[in-house]
Parts: sequence; C-alpha cells; structure tokens
Amino acid sequence: MSTKVHQLVDGKGRPLTILVGPGHAGDSPMLPGLLDGLSVPRPGRGRPRTRPDALLADKAYCSAAHRRMLTGRGIKVVIPQRADQIAHRKRRGQRGGRPPALDANAYKGRNVVERSFNTAKQCRGLATRYDKHATIYRAAFVLFAALTWLELIGDTA
Repeated sequence: MSTKVHQLVDGKGRPLTILVGPGHAGDSPMLPGLLDGLSVPRPGRGRPRTRPDALLADKAYCSAAHRRMLTGRGIKVVIPQRADQIAHRKRRGQRGGRPPALDANAYKGRNVVERSFNTAKQCRGLATRYDKHATIYRAAFVLFAALTWLELIGDTA
C-alpha cells in the first residue's frame, strides 16, 4: 500500500533517474533499474552517457552482486561494507579475502542525495504524500526534478 522513491542524482543533487518502488521492499533491488534508466545527453553530438564515473551509496547497497555489477560496467564503487560483512570476512581468515577499497574522500559527497530528498520534501505534496497512485506521486517528483534542472537555465523561481 505504500511506496518509496529512489533516485540517482548528479554531484550537485540534481535528479537523473527517478523510480517509485514498493514501500515494504528494500532499497538494494532498485539499483539495477536506476542504472538502466540513466541517460544523460551529451552537449553536441554523440550517444548519451549511461555510465557514471562513480557510484556513491550507503551500506544498503554493499552486496557483492552489486559490486560485481558496477565494476563490470566500469563504474567506480564507493560503498562502505556493513559490519556483519566485515565480521564474516574476518571469521573466514585468509579465505575471507581482502576488504573492498573505499575512497573516504569521495564518500564524503554521498550526502548530496540525502540533501536532494530534503530539498524535494520542501514541496508540501511530496512531503505529505497526498497522492493515492504511485504514478502520480512519481510524476510530482519528475516535475520537481524538471524545476530543479530549469534553475540552470535562468530565473524560473
């Protein structure tokens, strides 16, 4: 009965991809769909970019399958490990392997997506969730994203 909004944002908090998923489901299964929906047009000629340089995410996305998928696509993974995964690797000893690398400086920028959600929730309709249908709720987020991108063009506020 409930929904959750998932989004990929650029380094300045502007939404690139928006998906609405079931509220009872986890965040992690939405990652492939978010990446598949990513398409950033290049200025001038050329195919749109469909692969970010790096993906900064919280510990909810730290599964080995996600890491393999991202490195297979040539995307730098900046996701810390969960404490249970660290403990499991240490329990296995030498067979546990090396811990995945984490660029701590790059990870400091992960809060951009949280700030993007906080900015979106300044709109009363998005914060209070009056919409009954998930498609209309997503449309409100898409409208907010369009307004966010229009701020680049000029005085639209």
